[in-house]
Amino acid sequence: MTRNHLVQMAHAYMEYDMIELHTELPEFPEGRIRLLHAVLASQPASAGLRDMLSVVASLVQMGLDTHDLVDNGRAAERGGLLAMRARQLKVLAGDYFSGRFYYLLSQAGQIEMVRRLGDAICELNRVKVVLYSKMKQMKLNAEEYLLHGAELRSGLFKSFTHLMTGLYERTWPDVVDRFARCEVLLQELLRIEAPSRLNESWGVWHILQEGAEEDRLAVQELQGDPKKLRQLLDKYGVAEKLSALLRQAVAGLQAQLQKLPSDKLIKDVQPLMEPFLQALRPVPAAMTELG
Repeated sequence: MTRNHLVQMAHAYMEYDMIELHTELPEFPEGRIRLLHAVLASQPASAGLRDMLSVVASLVQMGLDTHDLVDNGRAAERGGLLAMRARQLKVLAGDYFSGRFYYLLSQAGQIEMVRRLGDAICELNRVKVVLYSKMKQMKLNAEEYLLHGAELRSGLFKSFTHLMTGLYERTWPDVVDRFARCEVLLQELLRIEAPSRLNESWGVWHILQEGAEEDRLAVQELQGDPKKLRQLLDKYGVAEKLSALLRQAVAGLQAQLQKLPSDKLIKDVQPLMEPFLQALRPVPAAMTELG
């Protein structure tokens, strides 16, 4: 199945006028969905269900990620009626996606899959509580930030492990974990280029863990000043450190993919590595001068 066909198929179950017009939605988890679809296609017992199961995974992940966009902080309280309606629509959108996945699975008679996904959702919510609690208490370190971030991206997809056999079953959890870690690191690199998104980024937790005392205090005081916060991230070489971590994560993922017992599957999933590899390529000197 082509990339566009798979994405369009998933979006067909998420279309709803009110949501599309008035609700900001999270990024579609295309990489993980295509990875799952490719691996399921190599499993004789589940290959016939790969399209439906990929759509289900899309709906569940989008539901979880949409709920995460709901702002319940002080800024939301000051937003008035429009902000309240936006929050309500995000909650309803997440619930709508969840309802659609239940419907698809029940129609296909996949009741066991409903249970497994339900258990995964409960576990992911537990991880979120642990993460947010550590963040609130300022007890989170930079590596824990990455581990929790990858776990929140991969946890749902591990629910499909029982549909795989042999080496696929043993390899899949580590493959999706490593892929999710690459996604988190890429996201963190992109955040550096968007100053408004630097609050509570990996760079902040890195400075809080490794920085001089005055810089740790400055980071906490500069949460509302993206420009000065960016200067501190540059001082500690956060972009370079993230690039090194991403390079290491990509190498680990590549090595794990090579263990898959199918040359065709290895070839099929290689294009999914391109966003990570692109981020690691040096910027041409001419483009640097233009920037």
